[in-house]
Amino acid sequence: MSEKTVTKTEYNYLSQKPGVQLIKAGTYSKIELDGVLGQPALKSQIIDVPVTSNVSALQMGYFSMQPSEDFEFTYTFLEVKTVIKGKIIVRDDQGIKYVAEAGDVLIFTPDTTVIFDGESNGDAIYTGHRLPEPLFM
Repeated sequence: MSEKTVTKTEYNYLSQKPGVQLIKAGTYSKIELDGVLGQPALKSQIIDVPVTSNVSALQMGYFSMQPSEDFEFTYTFLEVKTVIKGKIIVRDDQGIKYVAEAGDVLIFTPDTTVIFDGESNGDAIYTGHRLPEPLFM
């Protein structure tokens, strides 16, 4: 993968003019995380969808994970993840396990490292105060 400097103007942000937008389920195809994270046995997918490039950048995305292996992720931004199907299981740096099922919401604050548990088998929608992550697009 080549190194590239990404700027706000390189994305098609959803928030470009006043009004309402409806995003139908299945509009965006998720990418596989196994290659992105270098964990071939991982069964997890993600896609970032840029919402706005304002000072308080906001993006949304879709996340799925099937039973496979654990992976670690450090949140350097605020993210709210709502489980819409199945369950997403995470552990914090104290080893506390959180099992979020359909309808539950996980809130990750900046500078939080979690382990996404390989027992997870679910889908979620998330929003985060950050610019889109090029690896997840």
